[in-house]
Amino acid sequence: MRRLAVVLLAPLLAAVACTPTGDPPLSVSERLLADALRCPASFSHRNHQPVLLVHGTFTNPEENWSWNYGTALPAAGYDVCTVRLPARATGDIQVASEYVVYAVRRIVERSGSKVDVLGHSQGGLEPRWALRWWPSLRNQVDDLVTLGAPHHGTVVADSATLSPVGAPPAAWQMRTTSRFIAALNTVDETPGAVSYTSIYTLTDELVQPVVPTATAALAGGRNLLVQDLCPGHLVDHVGLAYDAAAHDMVIDAFTHSGPADPTRFDRSTCLQVAFDGVAPEPLLSTGIAELQDSAGFTGAPNATSEPPLKPYAQ
Repeated sequence: MRRLAVVLLAPLLAAVACTPTGDPPLSVSERLLADALRCPASFSHRNHQPVLLVHGTFTNPEENWSWNYGTALPAAGYDVCTVRLPARATGDIQVASEYVVYAVRRIVERSGSKVDVLGHSQGGLEPRWALRWWPSLRNQVDDLVTLGAPHHGTVVADSATLSPVGAPPAAWQMRTTSRFIAALNTVDETPGAVSYTSIYTLTDELVQPVVPTATAALAGGRNLLVQDLCPGHLVDHVGLAYDAAAHDMVIDAFTHSGPADPTRFDRSTCLQVAFDGVAPEPLLSTGIAELQDSAGFTGAPNATSEPPLKPYAQ
């Protein structure tokens, strides 16, 4: 009987062992963390919670956000902060996540409010990693909304890491079979009382697969396929940053209790391509141009294997 009891309790004990009981210390210096965070001089828009924008791989806050949410949200009455992930988010995602941990803590301290977080692409993984392994943040974040985030990895990263010259550390971590992805999704994909909304598109060329099972879908979260909102709608990976339908669901999540609710979606939005306030020129003039300029690109060196898991995640 005792042996049977041990066998039956084993899965429960394993789950408890994998559940963090406290916040691990940050390994990045406070100076670097503080330098990476940009917020308004004061938090004065009390009608909305402040928003933290987290950018994706190969980019930075200006290229990812300055021409869309970075200007539209302040115009709509939001205090908006950005975090600059190191090495254009090509390095170890575990390290990049510490920048998000610090950012959330600092915004809460300065604003006296919970934070809404919006992450595009890989920028959805850092907040999730932070919430997974720094449990105190679950009382500090109200909504986490992700746009085209590879929550269960992407086959594009699987292919990229086959290169004989290696691939950036973040690419190894975004493989569908990576240790990082496995650790991220252990026990509970949506821990705490945070409202999780994942928005993704059928025509995303970078975050795949979408069918039959979407890698961007979160167990326990609200999962919204753009084409379910607007049938036949074409929006690619970058397009999620300016798409009007995706934007309406982002704002729906930020302005209501709980995650975004598609029953509140206005179908007339499907007639728009970009939401009000979007200026596409910066994407073309800075993002693509700088990526083509190897002298201006400061990413992490290629690696030949995945970075080891941090001790707190093992």
